[in-house]
Amino acid sequence: MLENKIMRVLNNKRNKTPPVWLMRQAGRYLKEYRDVREKAGGFLDLCYNPELAKEVTLQPIRRFGFDAAILFADILLLPQALGRKLWFETGEGPRLNPILGRKDIDNLQNIDVMNGFLENIYETVRIVRSELSEEKTLIGFAGAPWTVATYMIAGKGGDDQKAAKVYMTRNPEDFRMLIDKLTLATIEYLSEQIKAGAGVVKIFDSWAGALGGTYFKNYVYEPIKKISQEIKKRHPEAKVIAFPRGCGANYKSFCDLKFVDCIALDSTVPPPWIKKEVQNIKAIQGNLDPIHLVTGGDELLRQIDYITDNYNKGPYIFNLGHGITPDADPRNVEILLKRLSQ
Repeated sequence: MLENKIMRVLNNKRNKTPPVWLMRQAGRYLKEYRDVREKAGGFLDLCYNPELAKEVTLQPIRRFGFDAAILFADILLLPQALGRKLWFETGEGPRLNPILGRKDIDNLQNIDVMNGFLENIYETVRIVRSELSEEKTLIGFAGAPWTVATYMIAGKGGDDQKAAKVYMTRNPEDFRMLIDKLTLATIEYLSEQIKAGAGVVKIFDSWAGALGGTYFKNYVYEPIKKISQEIKKRHPEAKVIAFPRGCGANYKSFCDLKFVDCIALDSTVPPPWIKKEVQNIKAIQGNLDPIHLVTGGDELLRQIDYITDNYNKGPYIFNLGHGITPDADPRNVEILLKRLSQ
C-alpha cells in the first residue's frame, strides 16, 4: 500500500506540512452537493445510490484537493440493515423505531442479511477507490456501538442520551446484549468496507462524552478495543482511527489501545495537553472548531496557527473537532488549506 501523506501519519511519522481532510467535507455547504442531493431525492436515496454517493464523496477532493476522501454514508445505515426502520424528518434529523425490550434485540438481523442490505455501500467504496488517486486515502467508517445504541433506544438523537442511560441501568443484561451485537455487526461492516477498498476506517463515538467511570470503560473503550483488534487481525495493513468525542481526560486512555493507530479529537480538549499526554504516544487528528469555517477572518488564521504550533513536531492530521456545518463558507476552507501549505 502506498505511503501517502495520511498513511505516513498513521505509520506514526510526521510530514513537513500536515495532511488535511474535514469531517462532513461532502455536505450542504457545497452547491455541487446540494445539486446532487436534489437529483437523488431523499438523503437515504443518495446514500444507497453508488454512482451518486461516489460523486458527492469525490466532490471535495476535486474542489479542494484534500488528502483523504471519506465514504458518503450515515452511521444509522447499520441499524437499518439490522432491521430497524429508519427515516429522516425534514429539519429534525434521523428517526428510528426505538428498541423497547429484549424481543427487539433478539430480532435484529444476522450478519449475512445485514451485509446483503449494505451491498450498495460497499459498491460505492469500490467505485470511489477505482477513481481516486493512490495519493489520496479512502476512509470508511461506522458509528461506535454506544453511539449507535443511543439512537436505537431513543429513536432519535439527544444531547444527554437519557433514554439510553435509563435502559442501560434498568436492563443491564439486555443492554450488554445490544452492545455485543452492535460490536460484531460493526466489525463486519468495517471489514467489508476494507475488502472493497478502504485503506483506513474511522470509528465515530459521537456521544462518548455522555458516559464516565465504569460505563465509559464498558461501553465506549472496550467495544472500540474489540473492533480495532479484530479489524487488525483480519486486515493487518488497514489503519484505524478512533473518535471518542467529548471524552476529555479519557482521551489519554485510548493511547493504550494497541490496534488504534490515530485518535481524533474534539474541539474542547486543549492542544498543549494533547501534545503532552497523547501525541507523544499516538498519532492524532483534529481539532479546529467548525465555527471558524463559518466566521472566518483573522481568528480563523490564529486558531489554525495555534493548533499547528502545538502539533507540528509530531504525527498529526489536520481536521475539525466535529463535522463541517451547512453554513460554512467554502472560501474559508480555501483559506484554511492555503494557511496549512505555508
